[in-house]
Amino acid sequence: MKRSQNFAIMLLAGTLVAGAWAQASPKAAEDGKAAPDKPMQSEPVSVVGPDYVIGAEDMLHISVWKEPDLTETLPVRPDGKISLPLLNDVMASGLTPTQLADSITTKLKKYIADPRVTVVVTAMNSQKIYVLGEVLHPGTSPLQPNMTVLQALASSGFTQFANTKGIYILRTESGKQQKIPVHYRSLLKGEAMDQNLILKPGDTIVVP
Repeated sequence: MKRSQNFAIMLLAGTLVAGAWAQASPKAAEDGKAAPDKPMQSEPVSVVGPDYVIGAEDMLHISVWKEPDLTETLPVRPDGKISLPLLNDVMASGLTPTQLADSITTKLKKYIADPRVTVVVTAMNSQKIYVLGEVLHPGTSPLQPNMTVLQALASSGFTQFANTKGIYILRTESGKQQKIPVHYRSLLKGEAMDQNLILKPGDTIVVP
């Protein structure tokens, strides 16, 4: 009788082990498969609109379809040019991204059949504003897309001597300089939000 009980226990244990092995087998087989290829990295997103004019110090991502060796992320040099494989120096400053892509495409046709070029501005460093006076971080700052005067002031910070009632923007348009008051305290209260101006290249914010 005891031998029969031992045999039954051994049979039950064998069944449980076999079941566990059967459950583990699909996972083992799955683990043995080759890892899937990593998805291709997506193209960088442009920080500017299609009409933006490229300038010195802007950062560009230039890709050529099916030509990874010709795909580059690089800055525009102070002379307004960029250096690309096969083409050497190419003028970028003064062109929109589409115009630059067309220019590069035309030049690459000497070396590649049907080149397809994409130009994306990833950093808008050529557009600058200036913050002066009683601020913690005076000087130049890159102009970000749709950057407002409140955002610029938040980045610069105030010293303890800042007169927030006297803040103004100096802006030059058509050769004439304008002085635009900034009602800082009203803006903080959510009032007169139409005066939370979107800054333009070359604007100077003065905090007396």
